[in-house]
Amino acid sequence: MDKLLIRGGRPLVGEVPISGAKNAALPELCAALLTAEPVTLANVPRLQDVATMLTLIRNMGVQVERIAAPGCEDTGAAGVVRIDASGLTTPEAPYKLVKTMRASVLALGPLLARFGEATVSLPGGCAIGSRPVDQHIKGLQAMGAEIVVEHGYMLAKLPAGRTRLQGARIATDMVTVTGTENLLMAATLAEGETVLENAAQEPEVADLAEMLISMGARIEGHGTSRIRIQGVEQLHGCTHAVVADRIEAGTFLCAVAATGGDALLRHGRADHLDAVIDKLREAGVQVQAEAGGIRVRSAGGPHLRAQGFRTMEYPGFPTDMQAQFMALNVVAQGTATVAETIFENRFMHVNELLRLGARIQTTDGRVAVVEGLGSAARLSGATVMATDLRASASLVIAGLVASGETLVDRIYHLDRGYDCMEAKLRGLGADIERIQ
Repeated sequence: MDKLLIRGGRPLVGEVPISGAKNAALPELCAALLTAEPVTLANVPRLQDVATMLTLIRNMGVQVERIAAPGCEDTGAAGVVRIDASGLTTPEAPYKLVKTMRASVLALGPLLARFGEATVSLPGGCAIGSRPVDQHIKGLQAMGAEIVVEHGYMLAKLPAGRTRLQGARIATDMVTVTGTENLLMAATLAEGETVLENAAQEPEVADLAEMLISMGARIEGHGTSRIRIQGVEQLHGCTHAVVADRIEAGTFLCAVAATGGDALLRHGRADHLDAVIDKLREAGVQVQAEAGGIRVRSAGGPHLRAQGFRTMEYPGFPTDMQAQFMALNVVAQGTATVAETIFENRFMHVNELLRLGARIQTTDGRVAVVEGLGSAARLSGATVMATDLRASASLVIAGLVASGETLVDRIYHLDRGYDCMEAKLRGLGADIERIQ
């Protein structure tokens, strides 16, 4: 099992490319199932979750061609994938693949909309709390689908005599990104108008909508809480570039802020990170949007002020940045309170940060009080274990600051969501290597 060995204490200086967003690439790969014509996706990140999704759709009889899939030695290159679902034979997503990645549930809407039936396993993925799929099921049922859950599978089909889903007004009980994406994709081929109320507003949802529009879909309001879709009989192929990953960009912002340095995050979108950038500026970090991306300058953690925040749905502070910003707070000055409002089990990184010398107290798994070390002391390297994707990133940031060697175990979590992270960090001057 691979691990990361980090020798901390070096500032991060230079340029780093921000890859395509995992949370945009995964639904967009599923969107290719909506048409019999070829779809080409550019800027596809090199991630384990992307590989899993490609395996999943290949198992359905879809032709997948990696036109460009460079290795991590070329951190600036982007992957290009061509998908041809004209020969799709099996509208099924089996448990053996779905269990490793929650995003597999995104195949449900496209398969049902195009083929009138779908069999998709209930999903797995990171153990960071309950993320039910009931909103997906209720929404598709509102569009006329018949769905039952048996033996761990969602069995969906159209009623007898129906050839298309029916447009509907759908107000979800909660804001759900994958739920919005699933219903959005399904609605593009439905008969009539569908209105999604309480829709997720994340940039990845808007990027998916832009891809669907380039395929011939009729969509308005994406990027807001109310999306209108006029269904069409069929979609065509397209070429689309996956939007830059705002969470990867935010992670590198926190890494440079904590270690100190001056870096340009090429392709980064500052307008997708307003809440995070506001907190960084309040902490004392210089962050500027530039033509080529985002420029970040920092004197390092001990010279910064710890910042409290609450995680919220977009455009609020993202839950996917909570762990990374907590690592920054650990080495800053002052005390800050962090409240997690999205998931109920997302402080699993705290115990590992404590092993490095952090001062953190938690309450009910929802609130953490971080007493920053400031200039009084430094974190010290130790062996730590990653528990989920973003927890992995927080431990890497802490290891980059800590004195001595930090060994991060179970980094397969990291590989699910970060494209060649250690290679990119080495490009900024970090002393980090992957070992077995």
